[in-house]
Amino acid sequence: MYIQRTAENTVKNFSKQFKVILVTGARQVGKSTLLKHCDKNRNYVSLDDLNERELAINEPKMFLENHKAPLIIDEIQYAPQLLSYIKLAVDSSDKKGQYWLTGSQQFHLMKNISESLAGRVGIIDLMGLSLSEISEQPYQKPFNTKSELNIKPKNFSIDNIFSIIYNGFYPALNNKEENDRNAFYSSYIRTYIERDIRDLTSISDEMKFLTFIRVLAARTGQVLKYSELAKEVGISQPTVKNWLSVLVSSNLVYLLPPYYKNISKRMTKMPKIYFLDTGLCSYLTGWSSPEVIKKGAMNGAFFETFVVSEIIKSYLHNGETPLIYWYRDTLQKEIDLLIEKNGKLYPIEIKLTTNPNKTMVKNFDIIDNRGMGALICLQNTEMFLTDNIKIIPASSI
Repeated sequence: MYIQRTAENTVKNFSKQFKVILVTGARQVGKSTLLKHCDKNRNYVSLDDLNERELAINEPKMFLENHKAPLIIDEIQYAPQLLSYIKLAVDSSDKKGQYWLTGSQQFHLMKNISESLAGRVGIIDLMGLSLSEISEQPYQKPFNTKSELNIKPKNFSIDNIFSIIYNGFYPALNNKEENDRNAFYSSYIRTYIERDIRDLTSISDEMKFLTFIRVLAARTGQVLKYSELAKEVGISQPTVKNWLSVLVSSNLVYLLPPYYKNISKRMTKMPKIYFLDTGLCSYLTGWSSPEVIKKGAMNGAFFETFVVSEIIKSYLHNGETPLIYWYRDTLQKEIDLLIEKNGKLYPIEIKLTTNPNKTMVKNFDIIDNRGMGALICLQNTEMFLTDNIKIIPASSI
């Protein structure tokens, strides 16, 4: 059963603006399903088919002659040679939206894309389902603290929220069919290591890489410390950085940069790390049920990871890049999120509580040129905490 996606409108709008669209995202987030749904009459070919891949690599011109535009090409990263031939094809016509491409390795593709299709391609980053899509309210806007709620909040209980966090956001686990969660994630990790990892880098010890992923998952929502990771896994810091870049490239984790007043120094300190799917994260860290997560030591980290990923989805699925950061000053005063927009900063605090209060947002006052702030929590009603800080239900982001 197809679940409507926010990105449908983005695909259609980009297809009117660009000659080529590239949809990137982790495996199994629904890239090809999205594109097929947006145009059911468009030709389709997948480079997972070894025969088609061989033709695309060795005879790219013949490949495009065999598969006429308008065309969906799935898993374009397997044949980057095609991109220069696609450039020639689209440059010979003024038609928009001729080629729709998907790729599971975002940054692995960017160099080839920028060199071959600069100015011709619209890029959409697709994540797993959003809470609004699961709630059958798919057409959400990018999260904005000063706007009216994107969707009508549903009265999710704490148990509901943690059930969703535990299950995760891959379409295969949310299509109302009976699917074995643990079997899905076990297969997912095995396929990911066997296919994508070997394409992106040379990893001699796959078991140690799996240990690395598990250790990293246990740190979701925390400040990234290379030395600690290296010591715990038993690898060098350069290897940590290399393996982390692989996880970022394959859209499994997100690095949230710190905010500094001096823009040139934003990246000089450590980011915070978030897994982009809480279900995968909970599987890797061995939590056995929603109830165990809810009562466990990582409940706040999982809730924060869930909220941050939902905010990121609201931007990416609308074709926008979120300007979001975390903040900690020399006095160790911290703010979970800052959204930068039109020269203003919109502070956000994320709390696993149904009883929010003003002390939870006391650090907002340290931000100059501040816009509307938000406290995102498990309360089910939007209201003002102060004249410039809203309480926003997690179910409405």
